[in-house]
Amino acid sequence: MTVLDRRAARVVLVDGSGRALLLRGTDPARPSLRWWFTPGGGLSPGESPAEGAARELFEETGLRVPPADLGRPVWQQVTEFSYDGRDYRQDQEFFYLQVPSWEVSTAGMDAEEQRTIDGHRWWSAAELDATDETFYPLELASLLRRLISC
Repeated sequence: MTVLDRRAARVVLVDGSGRALLLRGTDPARPSLRWWFTPGGGLSPGESPAEGAARELFEETGLRVPPADLGRPVWQQVTEFSYDGRDYRQDQEFFYLQVPSWEVSTAGMDAEEQRTIDGHRWWSAAELDATDETFYPLELASLLRRLISC
């Protein structure tokens, strides 16, 4: 089986109450599965991680920020997953951005995002610790605690 390697960038978007925004999605090949994840996605050719993170943040939440406002990545991870019948190995960088509040707009989502993202919610670290729902990255609660304590 062929594994597709790709680079991605994600944003840990945190509101004034210290909660991270997560999107809820599904896999077209396994529509009964649902999970929560941070805004972000694969990089376009020639795109820097900060540029990709800013683009994805706007597409998925409506929040437009200059890539420079994201600063440097706060965390990096290599993850492997299956999506729509393909296997991926994804090297992803996470950026941190805090806003007082934000009303999510999904108007900028592309067709694939509209097909697979069906909700959003702001989560505290304690709620992530207590939930039985699946979310990624698995280390998000501890990462969130570290980021908001800085």
